[in-house]
Amino acid sequence: MAAPDPDLLIDLADVSLRRGATTLLGPLDWQVELDERWVILGPNGAGKTSLLRIASAEVHPSSGSAHLLGEVLGQTDVFELRTRIGLCSAALANRVPAEELVSDVVVSAGYAVLGRWREAYDRMDTGRAQELLDTLGAGHLAARSFGTLSEGERKRVLIARALMTDPELLLLDEPAAGLDLGGREDLVFRLTELATDPDAPATVLVTHHVEEIPPGFTHALLLREGQAVAQGLLEDVITSEALSETFGTAIALDQIDDRYFARRA
Repeated sequence: MAAPDPDLLIDLADVSLRRGATTLLGPLDWQVELDERWVILGPNGAGKTSLLRIASAEVHPSSGSAHLLGEVLGQTDVFELRTRIGLCSAALANRVPAEELVSDVVVSAGYAVLGRWREAYDRMDTGRAQELLDTLGAGHLAARSFGTLSEGERKRVLIARALMTDPELLLLDEPAAGLDLGGREDLVFRLTELATDPDAPATVLVTHHVEEIPPGFTHALLLREGQAVAQGLLEDVITSEALSETFGTAIALDQIDDRYFARRA
């Protein structure tokens, strides 16, 4: 096995993920470099979440090699590796206790726990948690319980939590799912600010919709039936032809002010 490339945060070579006789993903090659902002698009069942589970060190590939943050998946302590990766997903949201204070949801990421118990946090920790909530427009929610939040508010809180440990890699699994138009546009605005921040980590965003691609994202990967239809620079990949092949229907694409809009042709 080749040594990890220190310039690559994600380096997947001929990776596949199988469950029984079913192939969920692959074979796939994919690399993410420092400062890149990737969007992954594809229909339901395309393998997007499976790919993110490998990228978050949640599962090992069934075959191929996966290097994450310079470590070889399968030859490193995944619990330590996961602390270097920020993750926001619906599965994580479902595990947050409804009565947990928003400030505790964010600060407890430092111990990689959900549900604050006996952990000790200093003023620097709580200050950083509040700063992240403020940045994402959720500072006023700090004293609220998580169960009282709207879907859009929960998404912003979970992104703040994902950033709490100053990760090297940020993974966002369908953060706009379930949001109304206002909530989606507010989230896209916040993610645009994050994408254009030179101090922000490399980011991977999974979505079904080109309308949810924030300005400032640099690369795209299109998946269909577990394999890549196209990948590379955003402007080269997000085309009517590639989207039509990915989603199995003729797609017309418009671009207005660095935003994409798609409809059936």
